[in-house]
Amino acid sequence: MSSILRRQVFRAAAGSMSTVARSQIQAIPARLTLAARSYASTSAVAAAEAPLKSNVSTSTSALVSSTKELIINSHRIVAGVVVSRQPLILRDLTPFEKEYFSYQQNLERDNAAPFGAEFYFKKGSVAERRWKQQEAEKNASLSTSSTQPSSKSSSKAAESSAAAEGDELTEEDRVAQLEAKIEFNDRITEADRKNDVRSLERALQRTLYLIVKKPREQHAWQFPQGGVRAVENLQEAAGRELQEECGGNMDLWFVGRVPIGHYIYSHPKNFKTEGDNTVKGTKVFFMKAHIFAGQVQVDNKEIVDFAWVTKQEMKDYVSPDYYEAVKDMLSDF
Repeated sequence: MSSILRRQVFRAAAGSMSTVARSQIQAIPARLTLAARSYASTSAVAAAEAPLKSNVSTSTSALVSSTKELIINSHRIVAGVVVSRQPLILRDLTPFEKEYFSYQQNLERDNAAPFGAEFYFKKGSVAERRWKQQEAEKNASLSTSSTQPSSKSSSKAAESSAAAEGDELTEEDRVAQLEAKIEFNDRITEADRKNDVRSLERALQRTLYLIVKKPREQHAWQFPQGGVRAVENLQEAAGRELQEECGGNMDLWFVGRVPIGHYIYSHPKNFKTEGDNTVKGTKVFFMKAHIFAGQVQVDNKEIVDFAWVTKQEMKDYVSPDYYEAVKDMLSDF
C-alpha cells in the first residue's frame, strides 16, 4: 500500500468519529499535564518549607538543651571522676611474705644437687667471691652467739683470700666495681617527710586519688564532679567538669565509657534547684581516669583546695556516708 493511499484511509477513519469523541481525546492529555504540574508545584513548596521549619525548631531546642542539666525521675544526674595515680614502685613485703620467701630460698638451697663450687663458678671470678661471701653470712646467721666471732673471722678470711686471688682485675671485677658504685634512691621521698598531700611524689608504693574541696562547710571534700547536660554523655560531662574545676594542665586517660559506681543522696527540704523545684535528690555516676603528668590548678572559685590521698587517708577528709559509697571502687594498695 502506497503512502498516499494510507493517508486517505486515516483521514476517512478520523472523519467518521464524532466531534464529542475527538474533544475527549484531546482533553485527556491536557488534564494529565495540568495534574502533573500541580503535583510538582505542591511538592516543591512542601520541600522548600519543611527544612526551614525543621532547622528553626532544632536550633532552638539545641540552644536551650545545651545548658540545661539532665534530670531523670526527679533526680539530678551528676558525673564524677575518680582520678588515680598508680603506684610507681613495688610495695614492701609484709613480714609473712619475707618469711615465706626466705623459707623457699633455704629449701631450694638444701635440695640443690651436691656438686662442688668449682662446678658452678669459675675460680677467682666475681660470682665465686659473692658465693663465698653469702656462704659466710649464712653460716654467721645460723650459728649461735658463742660461735659468732669465729664465723665472722672466717668471713673476713674468705674475703681477704678472694681479694688476694683477684689482684689482677678482670672484666668481671670491673663490672662489679661499677655496680658497687650504683646508688639507689630512697623509697621515702621528701614529700613523704613533709606530708605534702598536694604532691604526686609521695606514697610511691600506693595508689593516690584526687579529691577537691568545695567552698562550703558541709561535705566540702569529694571527687571532682558536676551536672550532666542534656546533650552530653557521662564521659563528656566528666571531662568538662574536671577541666572547669581542676584546669587543663593534666594529662589524663579515661579507662572506659561506663561508670565504675554510683552514689545516690536526697536533698534537704530547703534545697532549691535552679529552674526545677521537683528535684528530690542527686545520682552521681563515677568515671575512672588515670593521670600521667601535670597537676591540679586551683581557681579558688569552684574549688579552694585539693589533695592526693590513699584509700585509708580519705576517711579523714570525706563524710562517712560518702566514704561508704565509694570505698569499694578504690584500691587497698
